[in-house]
Amino acid sequence: MTATIEPAGHTSTAQPGRARALAVLCVMQLMIILDGTVVTVALPTIQSDLGFSQAGLAWVMNSYLIAFAGLLLLAGRIGDLIGSKRVFLTGLAVFTAASLLCGVATSSEVLIAGRFLQGVGGALASAVILGMIVGLYPAPADQARAMGVYGFTSAAGASIGLILGGVITQTVGWHWSFLINVPIGIVSLVLASRLLKSQRGLGLSKGADVLGAALVTAGLSLSVYTIVQTAEPTADLPRTLVLAAAAVALLTGFVLRQARAAQPLLSLHIFRNRQVTTANLVVVLLFAAGFGFQFMTALYLQRVLGFDSLHTGLAFLPAPILGAVMSLFIGPRLIARFGARVLLLAGLAALLAALLLMSQAPVNGSYLTNAVVPLLLVGAGTGVGIPAAIMLAMSGAAPGDAGLASGLNNTAQQAGAAVGTAVLATLAASRTAVRVSEGDSPVSALRDGYSIAFVAASAFVVAALLVGTTLLLRYRGRP
Repeated sequence: MTATIEPAGHTSTAQPGRARALAVLCVMQLMIILDGTVVTVALPTIQSDLGFSQAGLAWVMNSYLIAFAGLLLLAGRIGDLIGSKRVFLTGLAVFTAASLLCGVATSSEVLIAGRFLQGVGGALASAVILGMIVGLYPAPADQARAMGVYGFTSAAGASIGLILGGVITQTVGWHWSFLINVPIGIVSLVLASRLLKSQRGLGLSKGADVLGAALVTAGLSLSVYTIVQTAEPTADLPRTLVLAAAAVALLTGFVLRQARAAQPLLSLHIFRNRQVTTANLVVVLLFAAGFGFQFMTALYLQRVLGFDSLHTGLAFLPAPILGAVMSLFIGPRLIARFGARVLLLAGLAALLAALLLMSQAPVNGSYLTNAVVPLLLVGAGTGVGIPAAIMLAMSGAAPGDAGLASGLNNTAQQAGAAVGTAVLATLAASRTAVRVSEGDSPVSALRDGYSIAFVAASAFVVAALLVGTTLLLRYRGRP
């Protein structure tokens, strides 16, 4: 799953070509990350306009993330079969068209369908991006810098999405949170078709595990639905247990299928590499907590402190600014000096501190007193933590497994974000409902719900720190 513009050498003509190719890939990745979060600050408006329930509102994000996570492995395999450029361009085209559908949606059903299709397009494109970057920059020093740029895109993109979403929602309406992707997508299609060099794949005769893709997509989707529906008034324990059992059965079937398939989506041999396995587990937990922080903080600012969409978006500005500084300038130097494992633990510690601080934010709090410091901590923490985690996951894989490792890492990111968002949204909604039934004011009940969610996200980070510490102690060499 690699694509190159020029030979891997360091000639003067190769460098501009590689840089332009990297820019196109990162623009698409930025669009994907932005679209996972740009609607967050618009959620109250979307809920009012389209009639979502409190728990069902999470599906505006989760329908996108589930399709993304479930199809990444299949998309990566298709890239191996027909070539990375074709898959990337197809994904970009689907994503752009689905953004148009979301932008003109007038019902909750159409919006969720459009978000699902966006996830399909995003999966096709994103599945081959990491492999392309590794192919473009095979030299370790160049690859570290390129991964720093990619890491910034992933770390800061979510916060930038919140800012952009606030500005757009307040000025021209939430529909344009999606419609803005259309001209960007068209321009990116033109540039990518010219800059990315075609590469012959293995051929469709080698096969793709469609059954495996169906099992993992259905399993992830049902898992998140099971979590979300527990906050609905009609939920009951027997039905929830049946749904949970079905989700476990589907995911178990996927694992068994991969062990026996001639051309598996996820060759299980990669899990024999403990560094790859451990690093990707940390990625799942890191993205679950990171997306949870942004989702819950945006809701706290709007529904508890009374911020409008524009001011909510602007309130997140400290996070991407510091994240950019850390991931593009300071982080690579620190990684070179101390190693990626140390930076990963430092980033997780900063994220944990931010979540614990937000869990104590009061009803009558203020932005400067209660939100600025957590936002700065998240910017610093994700700015070094995400690139470090990705480097560990990719560097631990054998050269022949670069494409497989890329797909696995992207799947870990999106699965963590989807499941984490579902868990935290459900916990917050359930706690809020209980407090309202006990006679608390709506604002106080909302605050308590968000506080529980922040504590739960903190538990994700504690688990990641434990796993990351094991990784640090087991592998003393660098990165």
